[in-house]
Amino acid sequence: MPPPRLSAVDASFLYLEQPRTPMHVGSVGIFRAPASGFDYERLVATVERRLVAVPRYRQKVRHVPGELARPVWVDDADFDVAFHVRRSALPRPGTSAQLTELVARLMSRPLDPDRPLWEVYLVEGLADGRFAIITKTHQAMVDGVTTIDIGQVLLDPTPSPREVPDELWMPRPEPTDTRLVVDAVAEVLARPGQVVDVVRAGTNDALAVAARLARGVGALVGTVVTGGRLAPGSPLNVTLSSQRRFAVARGDLATYREIRTAHGCTVNDVVLTVVTGALRAWLLARGEPVTSTRRMRAMVPLWVSGADAPVDGRVLSTLVDLPVGEQSPALRLQHVAHAMREHTTGNRSVRADTLARIGGYAPPTLHALGARAVNGISKRIFNLVVTNVPGPQVPLYAAGARMLETYPVVPLAAGQGLAVGITSYDGGLFYGFTADRDALPDVDVLAATVDEAFEELRATVHTDGG
Repeated sequence: MPPPRLSAVDASFLYLEQPRTPMHVGSVGIFRAPASGFDYERLVATVERRLVAVPRYRQKVRHVPGELARPVWVDDADFDVAFHVRRSALPRPGTSAQLTELVARLMSRPLDPDRPLWEVYLVEGLADGRFAIITKTHQAMVDGVTTIDIGQVLLDPTPSPREVPDELWMPRPEPTDTRLVVDAVAEVLARPGQVVDVVRAGTNDALAVAARLARGVGALVGTVVTGGRLAPGSPLNVTLSSQRRFAVARGDLATYREIRTAHGCTVNDVVLTVVTGALRAWLLARGEPVTSTRRMRAMVPLWVSGADAPVDGRVLSTLVDLPVGEQSPALRLQHVAHAMREHTTGNRSVRADTLARIGGYAPPTLHALGARAVNGISKRIFNLVVTNVPGPQVPLYAAGARMLETYPVVPLAAGQGLAVGITSYDGGLFYGFTADRDALPDVDVLAATVDEAFEELRATVHTDGG
Protein backbone atom coordinates (compact mmCIF):
# COMPACT_ATOMS: atom_id res chain seq x y z
CA MET A 1 0.00 0.00 0.00
CA PRO A 2 1.57 3.34 -1.01
CA PRO A 3 2.14 5.94 1.71
CA PRO A 4 -0.53 8.66 2.03
CA ARG A 5 0.06 11.67 -0.16
CA LEU A 6 -0.26 15.21 1.15
CA SER A 7 -3.39 16.95 0.00
CA ALA A 8 -3.04 19.89 -2.37
CA VAL A 9 -3.71 22.30 0.47
CA ASP A 10 -1.27 20.64 2.89
CA ALA A 11 1.45 20.61 0.24
CA SER A 12 0.88 24.31 -0.43
CA PHE A 13 2.07 25.15 3.09
CA LEU A 14 5.34 23.34 2.46
CA TYR A 15 5.89 25.23 -0.79
CA LEU A 16 4.89 28.56 0.77
CA GLU A 17 7.33 28.21 3.65
CA GLN A 18 10.25 30.64 3.52
CA PRO A 19 12.83 31.57 6.18
CA ARG A 20 10.84 34.74 6.93
CA THR A 21 7.44 33.05 6.96
CA PRO A 22 7.61 29.75 8.88
CA MET A 23 4.31 27.92 8.51
CA HIS A 24 3.68 26.70 12.05
CA VAL A 25 1.03 27.63 14.57
CA GLY A 26 1.48 27.51 18.31
CA SER A 27 0.02 27.87 21.74
CA VAL A 28 1.24 28.85 25.19
CA GLY A 29 -0.42 27.25 28.19
CA ILE A 30 0.40 28.27 31.76
CA PHE A 31 -0.13 25.56 34.38
CA ARG A 32 -0.08 24.96 38.10
CA ALA A 33 1.62 21.72 39.06
CA PRO A 34 -0.42 19.09 40.96
CA ALA A 35 0.51 18.02 44.48
CA SER A 36 2.33 15.05 43.00
CA GLY A 37 4.56 17.39 41.02
CA PHE A 38 5.28 17.82 37.34
CA ASP A 39 8.55 17.45 35.48
CA TYR A 40 10.01 16.90 32.03
CA GLU A 41 9.87 13.12 32.28
CA ARG A 42 6.16 13.28 33.08
CA LEU A 43 5.49 15.45 30.03
CA VAL A 44 7.50 13.16 27.74
CA ALA A 45 5.60 10.13 29.00
CA THR A 46 2.26 11.89 28.49
CA VAL A 47 3.11 12.95 24.94
CA GLU A 48 4.35 9.48 24.04
CA ARG A 49 1.15 7.83 25.30
CA ARG A 50 -1.05 10.30 23.41
CA LEU A 51 0.66 9.79 20.04
CA VAL A 52 -1.56 6.77 19.46
CA ALA A 53 -4.38 9.27 18.84
CA VAL A 54 -2.39 11.19 16.25
CA PRO A 55 -0.21 8.79 14.22
CA ARG A 56 0.71 11.64 11.86
CA TYR A 57 2.98 13.00 14.62
CA ARG A 58 5.35 10.05 14.07
CA GLN A 59 5.53 10.71 10.35
CA LYS A 60 7.74 12.99 8.27
CA VAL A 61 7.43 14.47 4.81
CA ARG A 62 9.18 12.71 1.94
CA HIS A 63 9.46 14.48 -1.41
CA VAL A 64 9.05 12.61 -4.68
CA PRO A 65 12.13 12.78 -6.93
CA GLY A 66 11.66 15.35 -9.64
CA GLU A 67 8.53 16.62 -7.87
CA LEU A 68 6.49 14.30 -10.10
CA ALA A 69 3.73 14.33 -7.49
CA ARG A 70 2.95 15.90 -4.16
CA PRO A 71 5.05 14.69 -1.21
CA VAL A 72 3.99 11.74 0.93
CA TRP A 73 3.82 11.02 4.65
CA VAL A 74 6.18 8.25 5.76
CA ASP A 75 6.89 6.79 9.18
CA ASP A 76 10.03 8.19 10.80
CA ALA A 77 12.02 5.06 11.60
CA ASP A 78 14.34 7.17 13.77
CA PHE A 79 11.52 8.86 15.67
CA ASP A 80 12.71 10.13 19.06
CA VAL A 81 10.06 11.70 21.26
CA ALA A 82 12.77 13.42 23.32
CA PHE A 83 13.84 15.38 20.25
CA HIS A 84 10.33 16.80 19.89
CA VAL A 85 9.59 17.35 23.59
CA ARG A 86 12.16 19.80 24.89
CA ARG A 87 12.98 21.51 28.14
CA SER A 88 13.71 25.15 28.92
CA ALA A 89 13.69 27.36 31.99
CA LEU A 90 13.46 31.01 32.97
CA PRO A 91 15.57 32.56 35.72
CA ARG A 92 13.39 32.34 38.83
CA PRO A 93 11.00 33.94 39.35
CA GLY A 94 10.26 34.04 35.64
CA THR A 95 8.19 37.01 34.48
CA SER A 96 5.57 37.29 31.75
CA ALA A 97 7.97 39.44 29.70
CA GLN A 98 10.66 36.76 29.88
CA LEU A 99 8.18 34.09 28.82
CA THR A 100 6.88 36.07 25.85
CA GLU A 101 10.45 36.78 24.71
CA LEU A 102 11.17 33.04 24.82
CA VAL A 103 7.99 32.31 22.87
CA ALA A 104 9.00 34.85 20.22
CA ARG A 105 12.42 33.28 19.78
CA LEU A 106 11.07 29.73 19.61
CA MET A 107 8.40 30.68 17.09
CA SER A 108 10.95 32.43 14.88
CA ARG A 109 12.73 29.14 14.18
CA PRO A 110 11.38 26.93 11.37
CA LEU A 111 10.72 23.30 12.17
CA ASP A 112 13.20 20.67 10.96
CA PRO A 113 11.83 19.53 7.56
CA ASP A 114 13.57 16.14 7.88
CA ARG A 115 11.62 15.19 11.01
CA PRO A 116 7.96 15.12 12.07
CA LEU A 117 6.80 18.73 11.95
CA TRP A 118 6.05 19.54 15.59
CA GLU A 119 7.68 20.47 18.90
CA VAL A 120 6.59 20.83 22.53
CA TYR A 121 8.54 22.81 25.14
CA LEU A 122 8.29 22.56 28.92
CA VAL A 123 9.26 25.95 30.41
CA GLU A 124 10.04 25.87 34.11
CA GLY A 125 10.80 28.66 36.53
CA LEU A 126 7.69 30.83 36.27
CA ALA A 127 6.66 32.82 39.34
CA ASP A 128 4.40 31.21 41.96
CA GLY A 129 5.57 27.71 41.10
CA ARG A 130 3.89 27.69 37.69
CA PHE A 131 5.23 26.34 34.41
CA ALA A 132 4.38 26.74 30.73
CA ILE A 133 3.92 24.34 27.83
CA ILE A 134 4.62 25.80 24.39
CA THR A 135 3.58 23.91 21.26
CA LYS A 136 4.57 24.31 17.60
CA THR A 137 2.78 22.44 14.83
CA HIS A 138 3.21 22.88 11.07
CA GLN A 139 0.09 23.96 9.20
CA ALA A 140 0.63 21.12 6.71
CA MET A 141 -0.28 18.69 9.51
CA VAL A 142 -3.43 20.18 11.01
CA ASP A 143 -6.42 19.69 8.72
CA GLY A 144 -9.02 19.36 11.47
CA VAL A 145 -10.28 16.08 10.01
CA THR A 146 -7.58 13.41 10.13
CA THR A 147 -5.09 15.32 12.29
CA ILE A 148 -5.60 17.83 15.11
CA ASP A 149 -3.13 20.08 16.89
CA ILE A 150 -0.79 18.47 19.43
CA GLY A 151 -1.90 20.98 22.08
CA GLN A 152 -5.43 19.60 21.84
CA VAL A 153 -4.23 16.03 22.37
CA LEU A 154 -2.45 16.69 25.68
CA LEU A 155 -5.40 18.05 27.67
CA ASP A 156 -8.01 16.25 29.78
CA PRO A 157 -11.27 17.46 31.38
CA THR A 158 -10.30 16.00 34.77
CA PRO A 159 -7.10 15.88 36.86
CA SER A 160 -6.97 12.14 36.22
CA PRO A 161 -5.55 11.55 32.72
CA ARG A 162 -7.86 9.60 30.44
CA GLU A 163 -6.94 6.04 29.60
CA VAL A 164 -5.35 5.43 26.22
CA PRO A 165 -4.67 2.01 24.71
CA ASP A 166 -1.16 0.66 24.92
CA GLU A 167 0.40 0.44 21.51
CA LEU A 168 3.67 -0.97 20.31
CA TRP A 169 4.52 1.28 17.41
CA MET A 170 6.42 -0.35 14.55
CA PRO A 171 7.36 2.02 11.73
CA ARG A 172 6.59 0.92 8.21
CA PRO A 173 9.62 0.65 5.93
CA GLU A 174 10.32 3.89 4.10
CA PRO A 175 9.73 3.61 0.33
CA THR A 176 12.67 3.89 -2.03
CA ASP A 177 12.99 6.72 -4.54
CA THR A 178 12.13 4.23 -7.29
CA ARG A 179 8.93 3.22 -5.49
CA LEU A 180 7.90 6.87 -5.05
CA VAL A 181 8.45 7.56 -8.76
CA VAL A 182 6.51 4.46 -9.83
CA ASP A 183 3.59 5.40 -7.57
CA ALA A 184 3.64 8.97 -8.86
CA VAL A 185 3.61 7.87 -12.51
CA ALA A 186 0.78 5.45 -11.83
CA GLU A 187 -1.22 8.22 -10.17
CA VAL A 188 -0.64 10.59 -13.08
CA LEU A 189 -1.75 7.94 -15.56
CA ALA A 190 -4.87 7.28 -13.50
CA ARG A 191 -5.71 10.98 -13.12
CA PRO A 192 -3.86 12.91 -15.86
CA GLY A 193 -5.83 16.10 -15.26
CA GLN A 194 -4.15 16.56 -11.88
CA VAL A 195 -0.63 16.72 -13.28
CA VAL A 196 -0.79 20.48 -13.75
CA ASP A 197 -1.32 20.89 -10.02
CA VAL A 198 1.60 18.81 -8.89
CA VAL A 199 4.41 19.17 -11.42
CA ARG A 200 6.74 22.12 -11.18
CA ALA A 201 7.91 23.12 -14.66
CA GLY A 202 11.15 24.68 -13.43
CA THR A 203 13.35 25.09 -10.41
CA ASN A 204 12.12 28.45 -9.10
CA ASP A 205 8.33 28.26 -9.32
CA ALA A 206 7.50 26.79 -5.92
CA LEU A 207 5.50 29.87 -4.97
CA ALA A 208 3.46 29.66 -8.17
CA VAL A 209 2.66 26.03 -7.46
CA ALA A 210 1.77 26.94 -3.88
CA ALA A 211 -0.60 29.62 -5.09
CA ARG A 212 -2.34 27.15 -7.41
CA LEU A 213 -2.62 24.57 -4.65
CA ALA A 214 -3.86 27.10 -2.10
CA ARG A 215 -6.73 27.97 -4.41
CA GLY A 216 -7.97 24.43 -3.94
CA VAL A 217 -8.66 24.86 -0.25
CA GLY A 218 -11.82 22.78 -0.55
CA ALA A 219 -14.52 22.19 2.02
CA LEU A 220 -12.76 23.57 5.07
CA VAL A 221 -12.16 27.08 3.78
CA GLY A 222 -14.33 29.61 1.98
CA THR A 223 -13.88 33.31 1.27
CA VAL A 224 -15.92 36.46 1.59
CA VAL A 225 -14.25 39.34 -0.25
CA THR A 226 -15.34 42.95 0.21
CA GLY A 227 -15.24 44.10 -3.37
CA GLY A 228 -11.58 43.18 -3.88
CA ARG A 229 -10.45 46.63 -2.72
CA LEU A 230 -6.88 47.07 -1.64
CA ALA A 231 -6.35 47.38 2.10
CA PRO A 232 -5.96 50.86 3.61
CA GLY A 233 -2.40 51.98 4.22
CA SER A 234 -1.03 51.01 7.62
CA PRO A 235 2.26 50.37 9.44
CA LEU A 236 1.26 46.70 9.63
CA ASN A 237 1.90 45.87 5.98
CA VAL A 238 5.65 45.37 5.85
CA THR A 239 8.42 43.23 4.44
CA LEU A 240 8.95 40.68 7.18
CA SER A 241 12.17 39.91 8.97
CA SER A 242 12.92 36.39 10.16
CA GLN A 243 12.34 37.27 13.84
CA ARG A 244 9.16 37.72 15.87
CA ARG A 245 7.84 39.40 18.99
CA PHE A 246 5.00 38.10 21.14
CA ALA A 247 2.80 39.87 23.67
CA VAL A 248 -0.28 38.90 25.64
CA ALA A 249 -3.34 40.43 27.26
CA ARG A 250 -6.20 38.93 29.22
CA GLY A 251 -9.77 39.77 30.19
CA ASP A 252 -12.78 38.49 32.09
CA LEU A 253 -15.30 36.74 29.85
CA ALA A 254 -18.27 37.57 32.09
CA THR A 255 -17.74 41.31 31.63
CA TYR A 256 -17.47 40.86 27.86
CA ARG A 257 -20.80 39.07 28.01
CA GLU A 258 -22.29 41.97 29.95
CA ILE A 259 -21.38 44.30 27.10
CA ARG A 260 -22.76 41.81 24.57
CA THR A 261 -26.09 41.67 26.38
CA ALA A 262 -26.34 45.43 26.86
CA HIS A 263 -25.67 46.18 23.19
CA GLY A 264 -27.49 43.21 21.65
CA CYS A 265 -24.49 41.87 19.75
CA THR A 266 -22.11 38.92 20.02
CA VAL A 267 -19.02 38.38 22.16
CA ASN A 268 -17.03 38.23 18.91
CA ASP A 269 -18.30 41.73 18.05
CA VAL A 270 -17.13 42.97 21.45
CA VAL A 271 -13.72 41.33 21.03
CA LEU A 272 -13.22 42.87 17.57
CA THR A 273 -14.26 46.26 18.93
CA VAL A 274 -11.72 45.97 21.75
CA VAL A 275 -9.05 45.11 19.16
CA THR A 276 -10.18 48.16 17.17
CA GLY A 277 -9.87 50.43 20.21
CA ALA A 278 -6.46 48.98 21.04
CA LEU A 279 -5.23 49.61 17.50
CA ARG A 280 -6.53 53.18 17.69
CA ALA A 281 -4.71 53.85 20.97
CA TRP A 282 -1.55 52.24 19.59
CA LEU A 283 -1.61 54.38 16.46
CA LEU A 284 -2.07 57.54 18.55
CA ALA A 285 0.79 56.50 20.85
CA ARG A 286 2.97 56.21 17.76
CA GLY A 287 2.03 59.69 16.62
CA GLU A 288 0.21 58.34 13.57
CA PRO A 289 -2.49 60.50 12.00
CA VAL A 290 -5.87 59.03 12.94
CA THR A 291 -8.66 60.77 11.05
CA SER A 292 -12.32 60.08 11.71
CA THR A 293 -12.59 57.96 8.54
CA ARG A 294 -9.50 55.85 9.09
CA ARG A 295 -9.97 52.08 8.85
CA MET A 296 -7.82 48.99 9.24
CA ARG A 297 -8.97 45.84 7.49
CA ALA A 298 -8.85 42.57 9.41
CA MET A 299 -9.04 39.07 8.01
CA VAL A 300 -11.37 37.32 10.47
CA PRO A 301 -11.91 33.56 10.02
CA LEU A 302 -15.48 32.56 10.89
CA TRP A 303 -16.84 29.07 11.42
CA VAL A 304 -20.14 28.44 9.66
CA SER A 305 -22.34 25.42 9.06
CA GLY A 306 -24.55 24.53 6.15
CA ALA A 307 -25.94 21.68 4.14
CA ASP A 308 -22.70 21.25 2.19
CA ALA A 309 -20.32 21.91 5.10
CA PRO A 310 -18.37 19.26 7.02
CA VAL A 311 -19.82 18.16 10.33
CA ASP A 312 -17.57 20.52 12.28
CA GLY A 313 -18.36 23.50 10.08
CA ARG A 314 -16.06 25.28 7.64
CA VAL A 315 -13.85 28.31 7.84
CA LEU A 316 -15.01 31.44 6.08
CA SER A 317 -12.25 34.01 5.51
CA THR A 318 -14.04 37.29 6.16
CA LEU A 319 -12.72 40.81 5.59
CA VAL A 320 -13.89 43.34 8.18
CA ASP A 321 -13.06 47.05 8.19
CA LEU A 322 -12.25 48.11 11.76
CA PRO A 323 -13.20 51.78 12.42
CA VAL A 324 -10.02 52.86 14.23
CA GLY A 325 -10.79 56.49 13.44
CA GLU A 326 -14.08 56.50 15.36
CA GLN A 327 -13.73 58.23 18.72
CA SER A 328 -16.87 56.78 20.30
CA PRO A 329 -16.44 53.20 21.55
CA ALA A 330 -20.21 52.63 21.28
CA LEU A 331 -20.20 53.65 17.62
CA ARG A 332 -17.15 51.46 16.99
CA LEU A 333 -19.14 48.51 18.31
CA GLN A 334 -22.14 49.41 16.14
CA HIS A 335 -19.96 49.54 13.01
CA VAL A 336 -18.26 46.22 13.80
CA ALA A 337 -21.53 44.44 14.69
CA HIS A 338 -23.15 45.68 11.49
CA ALA A 339 -20.22 44.49 9.37
CA MET A 340 -20.24 41.06 10.99
CA ARG A 341 -24.01 40.69 10.50
CA GLU A 342 -23.57 41.46 6.80
CA HIS A 343 -20.96 38.75 6.43
CA THR A 344 -22.96 36.09 8.27
CA THR A 345 -26.16 36.77 6.32
CA GLY A 346 -26.79 33.69 4.21
CA ASN A 347 -24.40 31.61 6.31
CA ARG A 348 -25.22 29.83 9.52
CA SER A 349 -22.63 30.75 12.12
CA VAL A 350 -21.61 27.95 14.41
CA ARG A 351 -22.55 28.82 17.96
CA ALA A 352 -19.72 29.45 20.39
CA ASP A 353 -20.81 26.66 22.71
CA THR A 354 -20.88 24.24 19.77
CA LEU A 355 -17.37 25.21 18.72
CA ALA A 356 -16.16 24.76 22.28
CA ARG A 357 -17.37 21.15 22.27
CA ILE A 358 -15.73 20.10 19.00
CA GLY A 359 -13.14 17.45 19.73
CA GLY A 360 -12.97 18.33 23.43
CA TYR A 361 -10.60 21.31 23.44
CA ALA A 362 -10.98 22.78 19.96
CA PRO A 363 -9.12 26.14 20.07
CA PRO A 364 -5.61 24.96 19.07
CA THR A 365 -6.97 23.14 16.03
CA LEU A 366 -9.44 25.86 15.10
CA HIS A 367 -6.76 28.57 15.31
CA ALA A 368 -4.66 26.40 12.98
CA LEU A 369 -7.55 26.13 10.52
CA GLY A 370 -8.05 29.88 10.72
CA ALA A 371 -4.38 30.45 9.94
CA ARG A 372 -4.63 28.04 7.00
CA ALA A 373 -7.56 30.01 5.60
CA VAL A 374 -5.53 33.21 5.47
CA ASN A 375 -2.91 31.81 3.11
CA GLY A 376 -5.34 31.44 0.21
CA ILE A 377 -6.10 35.18 0.19
CA SER A 378 -4.19 38.03 -1.42
CA LYS A 379 -2.17 39.83 1.26
CA ARG A 380 -2.81 43.18 -0.42
CA ILE A 381 -6.44 43.36 0.65
CA PHE A 382 -6.09 43.20 4.45
CA ASN A 383 -3.86 44.68 7.16
CA LEU A 384 -3.92 42.09 9.93
CA VAL A 385 -5.34 38.73 10.97
CA VAL A 386 -7.66 38.28 13.96
CA THR A 387 -8.76 34.78 14.97
CA ASN A 388 -11.18 34.41 17.88
CA VAL A 389 -12.00 30.87 19.03
CA PRO A 390 -14.26 30.11 22.00
CA GLY A 391 -13.04 27.38 24.29
CA PRO A 392 -14.51 25.32 27.14
CA GLN A 393 -15.52 27.17 30.28
CA VAL A 394 -14.28 24.45 32.61
CA PRO A 395 -10.73 23.70 33.79
CA LEU A 396 -8.52 21.44 31.70
CA TYR A 397 -5.46 19.47 32.81
CA ALA A 398 -2.21 18.12 31.39
CA ALA A 399 -1.09 15.03 33.34
CA GLY A 400 -2.90 16.38 36.40
CA ALA A 401 -1.58 19.96 36.10
CA ARG A 402 -4.35 22.54 35.82
CA MET A 403 -4.17 24.94 32.89
CA LEU A 404 -4.65 28.49 34.16
CA GLU A 405 -4.19 30.50 30.97
CA THR A 406 -3.85 29.74 27.25
CA TYR A 407 -2.60 32.05 24.49
CA PRO A 408 -2.69 31.28 20.77
CA VAL A 409 0.35 32.04 18.60
CA VAL A 410 -0.91 32.80 15.10
CA PRO A 411 1.75 32.90 12.36
CA LEU A 412 2.43 35.90 10.17
CA ALA A 413 1.67 35.71 6.47
CA ALA A 414 3.96 37.39 3.93
CA GLY A 415 3.53 41.16 4.11
CA GLN A 416 1.59 41.03 7.39
CA GLY A 417 3.33 42.45 10.45
CA LEU A 418 0.66 41.51 13.02
CA ALA A 419 -1.62 38.59 13.81
CA VAL A 420 -3.93 38.49 16.82
CA GLY A 421 -5.28 35.26 18.28
CA ILE A 422 -7.93 35.20 21.01
CA THR A 423 -9.19 32.23 23.01
CA SER A 424 -11.79 32.11 25.76
CA TYR A 425 -11.24 29.50 28.45
CA ASP A 426 -12.54 28.83 31.97
CA GLY A 427 -14.00 32.31 32.44
CA GLY A 428 -11.07 34.17 30.90
CA LEU A 429 -10.32 35.73 27.53
CA PHE A 430 -6.71 35.45 26.36
CA TYR A 431 -5.09 37.51 23.60
CA GLY A 432 -1.85 36.55 21.84
CA PHE A 433 -0.17 39.16 19.62
CA THR A 434 2.39 37.84 17.12
CA ALA A 435 4.39 40.62 15.44
CA ASP A 436 7.40 41.15 13.24
CA ARG A 437 10.33 42.02 15.47
CA ASP A 438 11.60 44.93 13.38
CA ALA A 439 8.28 46.43 12.28
CA LEU A 440 6.53 46.35 15.69
CA PRO A 441 9.08 46.82 18.46
CA ASP A 442 6.21 48.31 20.48
CA VAL A 443 3.79 45.36 20.24
CA ASP A 444 3.78 45.24 24.05
CA VAL A 445 2.26 48.74 23.97
CA LEU A 446 -0.49 47.44 21.70
CA ALA A 447 -1.19 44.56 24.09
CA ALA A 448 -1.27 46.95 27.04
CA THR A 449 -3.96 49.08 25.35
CA VAL A 450 -6.42 46.16 25.36
CA ASP A 451 -7.45 46.93 28.95
CA GLU A 452 -7.91 50.61 28.10
CA ALA A 453 -10.04 49.81 25.04
CA PHE A 454 -12.16 47.37 27.04
CA GLU A 455 -12.76 49.84 29.87
CA GLU A 456 -13.85 52.47 27.34
CA LEU A 457 -16.41 50.05 25.96
CA ARG A 458 -17.52 48.88 29.37
CA ALA A 459 -18.20 52.48 30.39
CA THR A 460 -20.85 52.68 27.67
CA VAL A 461 -22.86 50.00 29.48
CA HIS A 462 -22.89 51.95 32.75
CA THR A 463 -23.69 55.17 30.89
CA ASP A 464 -26.53 53.57 28.96
CA GLY A 465 -27.80 51.95 32.11
CA GLY A 466 -27.86 55.22 33.97
